[in-house]
Amino acid sequence: MKINLNAKYRNTLEALIKQIPFEPDICIILGSGLGDFASKVQTEKSIETSELPDYPKSTIQGHPGYLHFSKYKNKKLLIVQGRIHFYEGYSLSQCVLPVFIASKLKCKYILLTNAAGSVTRNFKPGDFMLASSFNSINIKKEISEVIGLTSLDQKIEFLDFPSVYLNQTILQAALEEKISLKEGVYWYSKGPNYETPAEISMVRKFGGDAVGMSTVHEAVFASCTGLKVGSISCITNYAAGLSPQKLSHEEVMASADKAKSKFERLIKKTIELITLR
Repeated sequence: MKINLNAKYRNTLEALIKQIPFEPDICIILGSGLGDFASKVQTEKSIETSELPDYPKSTIQGHPGYLHFSKYKNKKLLIVQGRIHFYEGYSLSQCVLPVFIASKLKCKYILLTNAAGSVTRNFKPGDFMLASSFNSINIKKEISEVIGLTSLDQKIEFLDFPSVYLNQTILQAALEEKISLKEGVYWYSKGPNYETPAEISMVRKFGGDAVGMSTVHEAVFASCTGLKVGSISCITNYAAGLSPQKLSHEEVMASADKAKSKFERLIKKTIELITLR
């Protein structure tokens, strides 16, 4: 059944619009361990998502639950510090709420960032990966559900995915900052458990390079609403079967923390290079 997001989140938007200092140009969703970026730009207004009606509560370490209205290099930003995950027990219509807000506030671009596990030894912890494509064990079902939340006119926009322009801009930013940026396929897993070695072997055989528990449904929905989408993964660990070390959220957070300086430079340069159209 199609869900009317305008009706579902009418109260959320009305409460938010009363507080915003401006309409943002670029939305940035911060992944696990990457939330510190929010403090590295000039913020004009921070809104706790817990104060907004019908906004799902963030329950994961490293996702405190804020919407920041910030500026950098004359670009107006909406920074989402607190992702909503499917594995927290929320529906897809709840998980895409930050993207829905970005589209309603007339953002033009969205940068989706995440922490991900490498399924190949070509990508090591500390590396950054630009998503050249997305995939999932349940990709058809996930995509059909997310696309079903948009209108017919919005579905037509699902052509430039991810955005060629935005990916080229991110690559140029990495080049200018002398940051090694690899390209690969981000594979979505629902979670909340980490994948088994057998599942990782399957992901690798099907062309995945990194695996995580977010981003894909956000990217699909954003593209359908006309936002230009780019996605950057911080590789925080080797996936199951590639390392004898037991996987943990603490390892993910620690690895992301070590990479935050490079991450800040990469995102700031990307913002600087984006041409608003």
